[in-house]
Amino acid sequence: MDMKRDYYEDIEIFSSNTVLAWSMAFMIFLFAFPFLVGNYYIYLANVILVHVILAVGLNILVGYTGQISLGHAGFFAIGAYGTALLMTHLPMPFLLAVIIAGLIAAFFGFIIGLPALRLEGPYLAIATLGFGLTIMHIIGTWDVFGGRMGIHAPALEMGIPELGMSLVLNTDMKIYYLILVIAILMVIGGKNLMKTRIGRAFVAIRDDDIAAEVMGVNLTIFKTLSFAVSAFYAGVAGGLFAFVVKFFDPFTFNLILSIVFLVMVVVGGLGSILGAVMGAALITYLQYDLLKNMGELPYLGDLLVSFSRKWFTVIGMDNIGGFLLGLIMVLIVIFEPLGMFGIWIRIKKYWKTWPF
Repeated sequence: MDMKRDYYEDIEIFSSNTVLAWSMAFMIFLFAFPFLVGNYYIYLANVILVHVILAVGLNILVGYTGQISLGHAGFFAIGAYGTALLMTHLPMPFLLAVIIAGLIAAFFGFIIGLPALRLEGPYLAIATLGFGLTIMHIIGTWDVFGGRMGIHAPALEMGIPELGMSLVLNTDMKIYYLILVIAILMVIGGKNLMKTRIGRAFVAIRDDDIAAEVMGVNLTIFKTLSFAVSAFYAGVAGGLFAFVVKFFDPFTFNLILSIVFLVMVVVGGLGSILGAVMGAALITYLQYDLLKNMGELPYLGDLLVSFSRKWFTVIGMDNIGGFLLGLIMVLIVIFEPLGMFGIWIRIKKYWKTWPF
């Protein structure tokens, strides 16, 4: 077991030259990825990176602070609609618009964090669930948000055309590199946040909030701050998501989406930034690619189609996908509570001690 002898060993990004080398290799792969695959997989990678940002923020709330949220689709929607409307109605570049939309989501996260001071467990889950459903219905009712018809995202303008500075990202590849840079910065930011005084306070609240308060942790500040930080991540992710899908409506941000976000965190591993990244990548791939095209799988696809016709109808094939996602989550909770991060730890330990 590696023992840390200095505080700077705890806050360093790369714990060894080996980690640095593999991280650099992975970064090279990520930047070369669009040149190796087709447009569909670039689009899928964009969605995965957006979900990685949101999962990291949700893990800060659920995994590190021990709070629960079933309303993160609401913060996601605030980021998407806020970014699109700010750029449409104001001469505002994308980066400024997405930051402001993220801060708006953070404000609502702070408001929702106030009930967390007195509510726990299922009661807090119901409160956040109510928030998510409320946001969806408000967006679907008010004409300024496009009502139930939804809205189209404007051109992704990085500059200010009125000042003669214009840079429009009009392809999935260009958008990919923008999202990739933002995702890297926010993942590193989330990782470093958990090594600060704020992150240690979050963990103390998760382990025992009464003991944390006795030790001087202000529960009012840090519980609401945890919700605000998590909502900011969701807002930024929503702003990016708006320009990945180009069109969205209130029903895009439903209860099922909040549950899928929670599944990403649980499957990846609670209390782990790396786990959140892996969980978001796996669940997004399953949801958008593998489970979506189950009917085309050799041998198994025909069996699933016949099963769906008998019990669901062919249109109900999505129900099988939802069932499999739920089954994956249940199996992870039973057999590997640490999620994919726990599996990764086991693999590392195996190779470190191989062949003994």
